[in-house]
Amino acid sequence: MKLPKRSMSKAEQAFSFSRRAMMLGLGQGAVGLVLAGRMGWLAVAENEHYKLLSESNRVNMTLIPPRRGWIVDRNGAPIANNRTDFRVDIIPDRLENKEAVLTRLQGILALTADDMARVRKDLRHAAGFRPVQVSENLDWDRFASVSVRLPELTGVAPSRGFARNYPLGPAVAHLVGYVGSASSEQYAEEKDPLLITPGFKLGKDGLEKALEDRLRGKPGAKRIEVTARGRLVRELATRPDVPGETVRLTIDAGLQEYAARRMGPNSGSAVVVDVYTGDMLAMVSMPAYDPNSFSEGIGRMEWKMLSQDDHIPLMNKTLQGLYPPGSTVKPMHGLALLRNGISADQTVYCGGVMRVGRGRFHCWKPGGHGHIDMHRAIPQSCDIYFYTMARELGYDRFAPTAHDMGLGARFDLPFLSQYYGTVPDSAWKMRKYGKEWTVADSINASIGQGYVLVNPMQLAVMAARIAGGRKVVPRILLDQPHRPAASMNFDPEHLKIIREAMWAVVNHGGTGGAARMNIGGIDMAGKTGTAQVRRITMADRRAGRTGNASFPFKMRDHALFAGFAPAANPRYAVSVVVEHGGHLIRNLDAPMLASDILSYLFDREKAIKKLTELEKTWGGDIGARMKAKEAAFAAAQKATAAPPPEDEAAAQRAAVEEAATTDRSAVANAASDGSERPE
Repeated sequence: MKLPKRSMSKAEQAFSFSRRAMMLGLGQGAVGLVLAGRMGWLAVAENEHYKLLSESNRVNMTLIPPRRGWIVDRNGAPIANNRTDFRVDIIPDRLENKEAVLTRLQGILALTADDMARVRKDLRHAAGFRPVQVSENLDWDRFASVSVRLPELTGVAPSRGFARNYPLGPAVAHLVGYVGSASSEQYAEEKDPLLITPGFKLGKDGLEKALEDRLRGKPGAKRIEVTARGRLVRELATRPDVPGETVRLTIDAGLQEYAARRMGPNSGSAVVVDVYTGDMLAMVSMPAYDPNSFSEGIGRMEWKMLSQDDHIPLMNKTLQGLYPPGSTVKPMHGLALLRNGISADQTVYCGGVMRVGRGRFHCWKPGGHGHIDMHRAIPQSCDIYFYTMARELGYDRFAPTAHDMGLGARFDLPFLSQYYGTVPDSAWKMRKYGKEWTVADSINASIGQGYVLVNPMQLAVMAARIAGGRKVVPRILLDQPHRPAASMNFDPEHLKIIREAMWAVVNHGGTGGAARMNIGGIDMAGKTGTAQVRRITMADRRAGRTGNASFPFKMRDHALFAGFAPAANPRYAVSVVVEHGGHLIRNLDAPMLASDILSYLFDREKAIKKLTELEKTWGGDIGARMKAKEAAFAAAQKATAAPPPEDEAAAQRAAVEEAATTDRSAVANAASDGSERPE
């Protein structure tokens, strides 16, 4: 049975309505509070975020490449600076009648078919407001020609920026390296939009690459107001770039240029080190490339010429070249003998040849030196003296002194590619080859042949440590803290004997007379060296093929010199390596090169006068010879040269490694200085 519905009184109805209205009001209030809170959050806490988003929709930014920091020498002279760069870009959004504009630009700027293909490709993939590079490094006349025709070149944007400049050109190529555009691999790795900004270049080699973080600076920005569809409305205020840091080197720019020029047409290296501080005053590797060409974009013919040159101009021979040091180590080995209790007055008989088992080891002097002690053995570079000592002591007694002198050392220098060489001993050979050390190994190592390998920097450090008796460490950044070198605790009498012998090498009938300095009151002390890259067989001797003139370039001996001046109070140490020089031309041989390079520090005017006369016989200075060589190379080509690789730095490293591997395999089989290995 259904119960009758109870009717609600007016009071109950009013209460029910009020309760529901209250609930609804509370709900609305809560929603309102949430909305108000959210609006407050967006308006206050998230204000900056959404303001930036809104601004980015309204304003687009084009990055302005930062000016790279300068690289200067110890006196503030520029080694790498920036010059004004005139360039022409296209703004795709403004471009009208594209083909007509491109055709007109091709005629004005003398663009090649390859240039035009690149521009068209970049235009297809560019954003509406992002500039597309047409040409850079323009001269004023072509830049002005574009500027005055802007009314008929809609979308073209000529501008002035900055490009890297190397005032000394090839003289500093392997020291500072060069800059170039980022490769696709670099952009894929970093995803930094600056890397694809027209005009931006980063370090590719040498100090430019090693010091990239200090030299790069911070980019500026050109702000452009656009519509929702990306069309230009107006240009806004520009944010300026922040230039990179200026880096000061220990290098003396004048000496660096002089040493590079004095190397002449040689292939090789020269290093000058301050005996007191270890400061590198010059670090030259020749022949070299022009870093300005690489930074501007090297041409096909120049790249082909450089990459095929058997003098390997792409290699920094100072740090990447490894050579048997030859007789330059004899003073150091003399010091090792003194430290092992051998008297400098002890004599050895040199008859011109030593027999070991079935093998014969020759002295460079066929008839021998007769009875000879250390005082004469070093100046006369007697091989038999050192053969005999090494046979009696074993090279394990020499190796510690070689390490103390910096051979095989890893110096903390801001270069990304260095080869450190080898100071061999019995433990090293067992680790490397799993074979026992032999008497023949000791004999070859005693005159800087066999397994011994050094780079020119280490030779200069060896000379500096003998000269000063202190453990000088080379440095190239002048803003790094410097601590006085610690004493090596050598017996002063031992060092005196070695220094006097090195003085006699140059000034008292020794093998280095060509290094004598014709400057009053200044004597050079040093040691010559010959490093063989081939074995002289008995058949060669019977046929008279023992001189370097009998062999092609790659089979000639390396010529070396390491020394210091003034001999009485050493201040500067020098090393010179002439690849495959063979001691054939006196004024291009290592001893005279070393003498003239150090002469620059004592009598600059006299040194430059001599160099000017010599360059006349070589076909001019470095620039003139490079231009003549490139012209001759181009004239001899029968086919069009392939374009240079996209990543020139990677191709350069590959070429250097291949060349270094080839050279190492040659020296590993070299015979001793004027001798044969046992058969």
